Amino acid sequence: MSGFIVTLVDHRDFPTFGIGVWWAIVTLGTVGYGDVVPHTAWGRVVGSVVIILGVTFISFLIATVTSYFVAAEEAEADEAANAARAARAARAEATLRRIEERLAAIEAKLGD
Repeated sequence: MSGFIVTLVDHRDFPTFGIGVWWAIVTLGTVGYGDVVPHTAWGRVVGSVVIILGVTFISFLIATVTSYFVAAEEAEADEAANAARAARAARAEATLRRIEERLAAIEAKLGD
């Protein structure tokens, strides 16, 4: 879209739609080769918007991917913690069962 717009507002520097699209892609990716640049005020306004959108898009993309990896790691850590908690609970239950059995045996002997 910005390639088309810059072709309309700065036809001298962007004589074809292909050159406008090339410039938009290079600018959006924050590469900026400098082979094609706008020289009119409106061309620079479009360029500024494309630069801001490119930096914002890349920032959001990196934040989203990072957030995904952090969430996956937290889920794994929670799963491991829950498994450890369940294992501790099972050991505690087994220990309490043995204590109950011993107490029952002691009570049986004291009752005799």
